[in-house]
Amino acid sequence: MKYVIILPDGASDEPLAELGGRTPLEAAAIPHMDAIARAGRLGRVVTIPPGFTPGTDVGTLTLMGYDPRTCYSGRAPMEATARGLTTTPDQLIFRCNFVHLAEGRMRDFTAGHIAQADAAELIAALNAAEFPGETCAFHPGVSYRNLMFLSRAAGLGLACAPPHDIADQEVDRHQPRGEGSERIRAIMARARQVLADHPVTRRRRAAGEAWATDIWLWGQGVQVPLRSLRERYGLRGALITAVDILRGIGVGMGMDLIEVPGATGYIDTDYAGKGRAAVRALADYDLVVVHVEAPDESAHQGMAGEKVKSLERIDQAVVGPLLEALRGCGEHRILVAPDHATLVRSKGHDALPPPFCYAGTGIGPGSGRPFSEAEAEAGGDFLEQGYTLLDAFLGR
Repeated sequence: MKYVIILPDGASDEPLAELGGRTPLEAAAIPHMDAIARAGRLGRVVTIPPGFTPGTDVGTLTLMGYDPRTCYSGRAPMEATARGLTTTPDQLIFRCNFVHLAEGRMRDFTAGHIAQADAAELIAALNAAEFPGETCAFHPGVSYRNLMFLSRAAGLGLACAPPHDIADQEVDRHQPRGEGSERIRAIMARARQVLADHPVTRRRRAAGEAWATDIWLWGQGVQVPLRSLRERYGLRGALITAVDILRGIGVGMGMDLIEVPGATGYIDTDYAGKGRAAVRALADYDLVVVHVEAPDESAHQGMAGEKVKSLERIDQAVVGPLLEALRGCGEHRILVAPDHATLVRSKGHDALPPPFCYAGTGIGPGSGRPFSEAEAEAGGDFLEQGYTLLDAFLGR
């Protein structure tokens, strides 16, 4: 049996006036996703358990069959795993975003999707700077997405807001809170001084580009091991993604990572390249997972039309070719499942249970309905324990 899972990040949404009262999934031309929903099982799934902040980390863990209530370690530790980084027992790992603050508001949580070379220079500058009373190490990631390791911090009880959930909002209301929060605020304040007159900052300002005024620390935690895909199901898996949080989960699951040139983790990603790589991977793997970040990024930018386009590109360049390839593979199943909702209106994540659909060998009878939030609610299943979806899809 061949299995395929497609994760259109943040695809679920709410009805939007600019789309004629439809959600992006309803407005998009997605004939292949619709075909899967009509031929197989359709429903909604709770990917974000009560008490958890909606995000790709929690949502994807749930979809991959892990109960976040027992194995969630924080977003940053998963990204550290993706990069082969390990900590000492006293360290806490933070996601470190380069952001642009102005007039006290989160104007750009990506610092203009800062170029990799610019981000690397700024990370080097932070590592060369003194942070009085602290031992912290900064590690480069992808563009604005980086990491910080903080010593003497493993037991801190902190609450830190994801920057993409507070777009255009006053940042003072979302500063770190809890035990040790004064330390985190002091590190962020010192970093602001380091970045203020850096050559990268001067160059980007002169070019009229958004620049990194600050770092924003969040997603903190310690590394927690996951049971592997082979141990749990006896399957060999491959993952295609362009973002470190997915890479970290994949590495933790013991999956092979397939890198695709031109996959950016943004709306300009190479959809067709991902589709071709996934089709090729079917020859060597039992389970192929394809993650596409673009719907989430579009919603974070408040771009309803771009979110619709991203869903159409996923359907055409990823879902369609995989459906065609699976027909020649004998027994197979295919699942489409967003990790969470990302709302164009608020530009943030939401815990609304997203729709899912899967079809293939031994699945039936079909729902007869297209793939959307409303159709899933009206005529589909509801999985309150979201981590059980993978077992159901795999027939375990």
